[in-house]
Parts: sequence; structure tokens; C-alpha cells
Amino acid sequence: MEEAPLFPGESIKVIAKDVMYICPFMGAVSGTLTVTDFRMYIKSVERDPPFVVDVPLGVISRVEKIGVQSHGDNSCGIEIVCKDMRNLRLAYKQEEQNRLEIFENLVTRAFPVSNGLPLFAFNYKEKFAVNGWKVYDPMAEYKRQGLPNESWKISKINNTYELCDTYPAVLVVPTSVKDDDLSKVAAFRAKGRVPVLSWIHPESQATITRCSQPLVGPNDKHCKEDEKYLQTIMDANAQSHKLIIFDARQNSVADTNKAKGGGYESESAYPNAELVFLEIHNIHVMRESLRKLKEIVYPTIDETRWLSNVDSTHWLEYIRMLLAGAVRIADKIESGKTSVVVHCSDGWDRTAQLTALAMLMLDSYYRTIKGFEILIEKEWISFGHRFAMRVGHGGDDHADADRSPIFLQFIDCVWQMTKQFPAAFEFNELFLITILDHLYSCLFGTFLCNCEKERLKEELSTKTVSLWSYINSQLDEFTNPFYVNYENHVLYPVASLNHLELWVNYYVRWNPRMRPQVPIHQNLKELLAIRSELQKKVEDLQREAATRSISSSSDRGSSPSHSATPVHTSV
Repeated sequence: MEEAPLFPGESIKVIAKDVMYICPFMGAVSGTLTVTDFRMYIKSVERDPPFVVDVPLGVISRVEKIGVQSHGDNSCGIEIVCKDMRNLRLAYKQEEQNRLEIFENLVTRAFPVSNGLPLFAFNYKEKFAVNGWKVYDPMAEYKRQGLPNESWKISKINNTYELCDTYPAVLVVPTSVKDDDLSKVAAFRAKGRVPVLSWIHPESQATITRCSQPLVGPNDKHCKEDEKYLQTIMDANAQSHKLIIFDARQNSVADTNKAKGGGYESESAYPNAELVFLEIHNIHVMRESLRKLKEIVYPTIDETRWLSNVDSTHWLEYIRMLLAGAVRIADKIESGKTSVVVHCSDGWDRTAQLTALAMLMLDSYYRTIKGFEILIEKEWISFGHRFAMRVGHGGDDHADADRSPIFLQFIDCVWQMTKQFPAAFEFNELFLITILDHLYSCLFGTFLCNCEKERLKEELSTKTVSLWSYINSQLDEFTNPFYVNYENHVLYPVASLNHLELWVNYYVRWNPRMRPQVPIHQNLKELLAIRSELQKKVEDLQREAATRSISSSSDRGSSPSHSATPVHTSV
């Protein structure tokens, strides 16, 4: 069988025989190409075992016709550039192209949005035992954090997305703030993104609040409601008489933004606030850095210059800056017991990276599988990171300046943390890679659209399947066998280049020479089985010890006394 296996709801659009896949590692392989409304699938039965290339169309960034020489009758060629660090080349006969319109079919199906078609997520009909759309309930998550309390209330002012159309419907704001004042603050903040609570420390009540830049402009505009609002945020934490504002941007860029009508909080207008610039570069710099990284990892690697080539992309340097910024935020909250406000320009890129990473460091709940899903749903999806725009779901404009690997950088930072604290996270590496694969695949509705308002309009929770339905119905696949629940432990990763490494299992996974000889994932599953077995033995021994202890105490009158030692073990 050379046809593609199909998901429920998936349909074949074209099948072409004798298509040549020009593999950079194994040379040319001839097989059958199937294009469906979800994937491009090539299978060659010439090889044993059969050679398969299975690519979700959502990962395709651009498709171009190329000329191919020295492949016999196969004179037509296509180059496919992907978003997941690989490129593919195909060659086929001219008459096949004329008859089947392979190129046209591929382009139409790879870029459905540009061609007036729905993304495949709306046709995907798989049924799972778990409903992932129920994973995140904002009221339940705020309740877990101990909210509302006397200083903070849950506000429904944005119920119809009128205060801010890119924010969620449920917001947490200071109790004393009136709706009229909140509207005035929204008018003074870019895109209406007012400072709202992301996380509160269970003991000190120090908070992380997030927002966008104030619209100070070149004439140093003031907004007394905004100034009072930040003072109220500071006052909600009795432990500190200071508020730290972390501006993720470079100081010079923030100055440029100020000249264009944006800006930052001056310490004269906000007397108890301290402003710190984290000097993180913008989305365009990050996109260029990833482009350079792709060049050095695919298709071939220059072993002699590997370290200097990685260094020249600055990718790890930008990962370091993000981690260092998040550590500073977490430390101010934990050690300084001081509340912080985090913003960049619009508050949906660098801000999400920093708040989510700091929360991961501070709160062990987010280091569980369910907790991490909630962290993504909350800080990224509900707070309006523009996934559709940054990833370019279903769109053919590969050169769009709004595309940028912001969420990929966040997941890379999380991976770096799992390397430094291998027992602190309930999830494994496959979990992170699966999230990134489905960021692009358009199989699930989780990462579609740009904000909560759009998702509601598109009815994603009823018309598409959640990625968490898939993950949570097979948790063994994604569980870290070494996990120990370090409750209430704050993690401070070392944000230094000599403690960071390139995530080879993600960025270089298409190169067969870079793969481990024994799949790591298989080992982890075996360890998980051994761990469950050992845990069961421990429980049996503990029960046995408890039974012995009961029987020995009842026999104590007639036999010499002995006490059973309880078995304490951590597997």
C-alpha cells in the first residue's frame, strides 16, 4: 500500500506515481506522492523498510517551482520550504504535472486561508476520551491562586471585549478601581491593554501584572488615572513600598516608540516605581536569528565550525536574555517581595514570554502537564499572543514581517529549564516537541486565531479539537519518569551561555546522523513502566508493614514486643 493513512475527516486531493523525493541524506528516492487536505505524503516501497515522508501542510512556508537536472524523465521540480527547520525537493514528469496539476494542488491545500478554504482543523473529526477545551477555566485558575481577595477582584468589564478586544473576558484588577477609571487607563495604554494581574504570591501577595506601553508620546503626556492605578497595584502588596516596572524592550527602541506616540513610565510621574529595561530585541531580529540557525543546521552541518556557526546566529544569546529577564522578575517577587509590572510595546510577545517563564519558575503547579497547558492557555492564548499572525496559519505570504518565532523561543527556554532541573517537570521533551509540531500543523484548534474574541467568533471549542484532548488521552507518552513534585520550590535557571545548549533534538532532528541510536522516548516509556512497578511494590510493602504493626500490637501481651519500621522511599 502506497497511499497515505487518513485521519477522520481527511480526504485525498491528488495521487501521483513515480515522483522523485530528492533527499539530502539518502539521495533520490522514487515513490508515490499523495496530497490530501491535511498532508503531503510520499511513500517508496523500493526501500526496505518502506521509505516515508509525511508532512502536515500547515508546516509549509512556501512552495516554488525549480528546474531539476539529471533525474531522467523527471524534469519538473518543486522546492518546499518548511517552518519546522527543513526543506523538501521533489521532481516529476512534465506530463504528470499537466494531467494532475501537482504544483497547483499543493499550493491550494498548503495555503487554504489565501485560497478561501477552511483550515483542516475545522474538518478533523477524531474523537478523544478527554475534552481539552475544558482544561482551562479562568475562574478556577484564579481561585487556585486565592483570588478574589480583599485587594483584587475579578472584573467582567471586558465581558463583551469592549474595554480591550485582544484581552480575555475575565480580568483581575485592584478592588478599589472603578470601571470609569479603568476605561481612562485603557485609553492611555497601547491597544487598550491595561495592567491586569497574571499571578499573585500566596504568602507575600506580591503580584505579576502585565500590560502594554503607556501612550506618553514626545510631549510626555500624563494620565492621572494610570498613575493612581499603578500606585494601587503597589499598595495591594503591604510588604513593599516600591513597584518595579520591567520594560522588555531595548531602551533605545523604547525612546523611538516614545517619539512615535508610545513610550514608558517616567519615574517623575510614577514616583514609587523603578523602571528597568531588559534590552530584549524585537520580533524582526528573532525571525532573522532563526533563519540563520536553519541555514547552519539544514541540510548539512559543518562540523569544524559548528560552535562558531551556532554562536553567529545569536539564537542562544536571545534565549539567555529571556531567561535572565524572567529570573530577575521571579527574584523580585520571591526574594524582594515586591510587585512587578511587565510590558513591551503591545504586551503580547515579549511580555507573554517573560510572565509565563517567571510563573513557571515561581509556581510548581505550572510544571505539571495540566498546569503547563493552563499556563499556555492563560498567558499566551487568552491574553492575545497573535498566533495566526506570528505563525502565518494557512497564509501564502512567507515574507510577512509579522511572522516571528516568539512562542518557539518560549518553549526553547522551557526546554533549557528542563535540562537544568531534570526532575522538576512532569512532562518530557516529546511533550514540548508535540506542542511545537501542532503550533504549525493546523490539525487542532488550540493555536488558531489571534485572540479570545476571534476564537469565540470562529466557535473553535465546538468546531475543532483541542490539542490537549490528544495529549491528555495518552499521558504516558508525555510523562517524565524522573519527576518529583518539588512543591513550593522556586527554580532559578542559570542564564549564562555556558549553561545553555542548542536543542538538537528539535532543531536538528531531520538529520539522521544527529539522532540517538536508541530512541530516547522508548527508554523513557520503559523507565515509566519500571517506576510504576516499583511504586506499586512500595505501596504493597507499606500495607504489609502497617498490617504487621497492627497484629504485633495486638499480640504484644503474649509475645516479645517489636515495632515494624515504616518503609519510606522515593522512587
